[in-house]
Amino acid sequence: MDECIVSTKNAAEPLDAILKADSNGLIPAIIQDIQTGKVLMLGYMNRESLERTLKEGKACFWSRSRKKYWVKGETSGHFLMVKEVRIDCDGDALLFLCEPIGPTCHTNQTSCFYRKVEADGTVHFDGDPSSESQKA
Repeated sequence: MDECIVSTKNAAEPLDAILKADSNGLIPAIIQDIQTGKVLMLGYMNRESLERTLKEGKACFWSRSRKKYWVKGETSGHFLMVKEVRIDCDGDALLFLCEPIGPTCHTNQTSCFYRKVEADGTVHFDGDPSSESQKA
């Protein structure tokens, strides 16, 4: 089992030296609300979408199904304004602390993780109470 190496260096390191994308050039990007700590969504980024995100301050992803870039909120206006970016100890996942402008999920839920899986394997709605009638 690989162990995370704790770096105590204060010197800055280039992101390219740390980042480890998968065989498709993608890295998981976890989006978390900077105010509440709630996990809002998971997307995937490649080098260009990450560079665009860092430059523009709005979360930009690579759509694996549509094979194209998309800025979260480009059609809905519900952008994810990036406030801080962190990388995990293995360099194979990114965490974006964001200020969401409107709901994050395309179902109008605050988070894409609005369904709870019980121990018996059943799935229940556990999202925003005001939109319980919009269960997706």
